[in-house]
Amino acid sequence: MQPAIISDQLPGPKSQELALLRDQYVARAYGNASTMVAERAEGALIQDIDGNVFIDFAGGLGIMNVGHTCPEVVAALQEQLTRYIHSGHVLLMEPYIRLAKMLSEIVPGAGPKKALLLNSGAEAVENAVKIARKYTRRTGILSLHCGFHGRTYMAMTLTSKVKPYKHSFSPLCPEVYKVNTAYCYRCPFKSRYPECGLHCLENLEDFFASEYSGENVAAVMVEPVQGEGGFIVPPGEFLTGLQAVAERYGFLFIADEIQTGFGRTGRMFACEHFGLQPDMMTLSKSMGAGLPISAVVGRQEVMDAPDKGEVGSTFGGSPLGCVASMAVIEKIIREDLSQRAVAIGAVMRKRLEEMQERHPLIGDVRGLGAMMAIELVKDRKTLEPAKEETSAIIAACYRKGLTVLKAGIFDNVIRILVPLVVQDDHLTAGLDILEQAIAEQGR
Repeated sequence: MQPAIISDQLPGPKSQELALLRDQYVARAYGNASTMVAERAEGALIQDIDGNVFIDFAGGLGIMNVGHTCPEVVAALQEQLTRYIHSGHVLLMEPYIRLAKMLSEIVPGAGPKKALLLNSGAEAVENAVKIARKYTRRTGILSLHCGFHGRTYMAMTLTSKVKPYKHSFSPLCPEVYKVNTAYCYRCPFKSRYPECGLHCLENLEDFFASEYSGENVAAVMVEPVQGEGGFIVPPGEFLTGLQAVAERYGFLFIADEIQTGFGRTGRMFACEHFGLQPDMMTLSKSMGAGLPISAVVGRQEVMDAPDKGEVGSTFGGSPLGCVASMAVIEKIIREDLSQRAVAIGAVMRKRLEEMQERHPLIGDVRGLGAMMAIELVKDRKTLEPAKEETSAIIAACYRKGLTVLKAGIFDNVIRILVPLVVQDDHLTAGLDILEQAIAEQGR
């Protein structure tokens, strides 16, 4: 499959026909970035049912680090399908046990670990909170401004964006509190790093004194790089300082690596860049290359806090999801896709910074490894978000043959989650399309 000339009629007639059916039968809340209908995908390319082929900079919302229809994953699924599809909580399933062992061995941190396998990132978040409360016998949960952790009720409460996630869904879960993040480009203290001394972290002690006692906190949930919030990469001192606060007050440090994990940032897990050793980690997305699979992995004594039957899931850790995940991990290690992410990231950062010099719309370029983004602003001094321009640029990218996604609490960030198996010429072509769309909008 190769990128093709995109039809002048987009979406095409077949996609339009199915879009009408979607409007009639699919719940309105189920959103899509476009109205094209996928037919097949391979590596970093997606073809719709009208024959248009797109370079994929969206990566299925970050689930395709090893690429679409990864041959090793497909082979593992085909073999498992001939054995059995499910056993659940009835008989033990070998793939579940093998994957739990593999995950426990590769996540950062000293000491023995255990894993709980589930279906989705949000389900992993929900169970991590349950385990933290059971282990600590405390109730309070902290999460960071600009964080995203899912759409189920606890996950949604932990998330820091009202629309479209939380608007009109109150009441939210109790005993959840937001604390400052290190969003240096938009520092709420109007400070500048590193001279600031990390006011965002210092403010946590004021929070404990005025709002909620640190001795009542069970855990803090942290994305090492904030994904939906706009690919915000905090200073390393912020994350290590936050973990030190958790240790001082006796609450757990939970790393949400659902979007950052499995090679995306240039290491198997983003925590490794900062020397973090989380008490628990939540994993999903690229873990299964498109199969529904997630995990909570953590220190053995923490994971064993709940009694049998207190956590679990009928379809959690399905054999298909498990064999897919093992194939993903083996491929990342065997082909050193983490280093490939470093190389991809270097190309993207150079091109995006060159674009920033040419196009005033680009206020900030940031990211880690192959997790890169640009924040668009109307004015680089006032930092007024360029929300409408962002939407227009993304629409233009689709018309030119590139899938890309927005992010950020102000909907003004364009994020790139290209599969790590992307060919160099496709990466270059995608960046060319992105710049063309930005240039047209900036005229």
